[in-house]
Parts: sequence; C-alpha cells; structure tokens
Amino acid sequence: MTSRFLSMLAGLHGCIWNASEIGRGLGLGYHTVNRYLDFLEGTFLIRRLAPYSRNIGKRLARSPRVFWRDCGLLHSRWDLSSPEALRSHPQVGRSWEGFVIEQVLSFLSLKGLRWEASFLRTQDGRELDLVLEGEGLTWAIEVKASSQARSEDLAALQRKAGLIKAKKSILVTRQEGTHGGPDRWATDLRGLLEILAESAR
Repeated sequence: MTSRFLSMLAGLHGCIWNASEIGRGLGLGYHTVNRYLDFLEGTFLIRRLAPYSRNIGKRLARSPRVFWRDCGLLHSRWDLSSPEALRSHPQVGRSWEGFVIEQVLSFLSLKGLRWEASFLRTQDGRELDLVLEGEGLTWAIEVKASSQARSEDLAALQRKAGLIKAKKSILVTRQEGTHGGPDRWATDLRGLLEILAESAR
C-alpha cells in the first residue's frame, strides 16, 4: 500500500467511493484498490457508510461514502498543524461531518444499539448526511459546520426527511445548546448524543 493511496484517500474523505477511478490514478486494478480499502477498514482506520437503499421512487447513490475514523490522522494527511489552519481549510465541513458521524456511530456501538446507518443521495442532488434506523424509528440527520442553525437549513432538512418518511430530524451545527423537539431539533454534537441516548432508553 502506497503513501500516494493514503493521500488520495484523505482527499476523498466524505466522498462516494469509486474504486475504478482511484485505480486509474494509481495504475492499479479496482480489485486491488478495494482490497486496500478492506484492509484499512479492518484496521479501523476507515469507515464505509452504506448508501440508503429503500425504494423512495428516486434513483439513489449505490456506492458507499468513505471516512477517516481518526480526524487527527486525517488532518495530518491534509498537512494541518493548528486549529486555525483547519478552520480555513476548504474541506473543514467534511472534517466536521466525518467527526460527528464517527462519534454517533461509536456511541451507538458502545451502547449496544444495532441501529442501521446509511446516507441518502438522490440523482437530483438531495442529500442526508446520516440516516439512522432503529427502535422502530427513522432519523434524518444533517451536519453543518456553521456556528448557528439557519431557518433555510432546517426547512431543507424537513423536505429531505419527508423523502424517507423519517419521524425524527436533527440539524447538527457548532452552535451550543438544543432547540426544538419532540421530533425536530437543532443542536450541537453533545445535544445529538443526548437525544439519541434518551430515545434508546
């Protein structure tokens, strides 16, 4: 496995996986590239987030998204040495999104909750960063790196949540505190984990 592959993988953090495209860039077959990714997933360096696959009457992405599970290693690959450098990095949103997703899925695993996790992306560009299905409920979660929840983001989340008939929707930003409920919230990461923990009791 080459350092170039790891660098390319860092550039793909949060993106849909395309083994053929990566293979062409490295001069390798897509089977070999997939084996590399399998190895990294097996060592808990990379997480593959599956695409939402239930029928909603629209064409959906079929390949997983890939995330580095350790944001410190990711930032090292991005050659970032300070919080200020991260804040000004063009992919700071993807870094925050991956961090939130990793915290949520690790939290659910530690709680022994076998909720199904996926992401939604339709052919016409509508996306949900994280879809959780468990305890008879579907959750639509959107992650934004902004410091406050905007009304237009909340409205867009509700429209996308309607596509999958999600009963709960949460917009996660860096703004402290939790607003809304009982089925719709704007909150920070801590609030998100508290809402999920309360629901699982």
